[in-house]
Amino acid sequence: MVLVLTAIIAAYLVGAIPFGLLVARFFGVRDIRQLGSGNIGATNVQRTLGMKAAIWVYLLDIGKGAGVVVAASGLTQTAVPTDLFLVLVGLAAIVGHVVPVYLGFRGGKGVAAAFGALLVLLPRETLIAGAVFLLIVFLTRYVSVASIAAALSFPATLMVEQALLNQEVSRGYWLLTVVIGILVPVTHRRNIQRLLAGTENRVTIRRSGGES
Repeated sequence: MVLVLTAIIAAYLVGAIPFGLLVARFFGVRDIRQLGSGNIGATNVQRTLGMKAAIWVYLLDIGKGAGVVVAASGLTQTAVPTDLFLVLVGLAAIVGHVVPVYLGFRGGKGVAAAFGALLVLLPRETLIAGAVFLLIVFLTRYVSVASIAAALSFPATLMVEQALLNQEVSRGYWLLTVVIGILVPVTHRRNIQRLLAGTENRVTIRRSGGES
């Protein structure tokens, strides 16, 4: 049990690394939280500094979610079932991103970190969610709507696989996808309010030369 708790704490601390803040500083912005939406996520970085900086944030945030699960998969422990152990590690990284100890427990929205963890645990379902995300962004230009739709697609996909394809799904994976399906809309509650008010920002792609 000590190993399990240590792995979970370590995953939280890795997940809490504010790559959005660090990348923004590398690109010359001291505190990304003072600009745009005030969020440390890749979307705010993209709106403030452009796609080049945002891609780094996406890759690093996805990487930390995937990295902790990959690292934990190499550990041998018998306290809890392996799939549940990996789910708990993945959730710890996601929680770290949302409520990071390094930033006074005010962080990002957990989408990229969740995508990374799920890419390792449920790769097929994650690719489906990624396709949903890209399609919704293309159709609406709202990253918030796409993020919520992608999060909800995980438990929906598992339901379809279990009901129509008779595939068994572990309780750990159900737990993870349901939590993410709840967590992502909660972390996007202000976006939902802006959507209802008609004031939500649409994503734009900044071209070279500063055009958008």
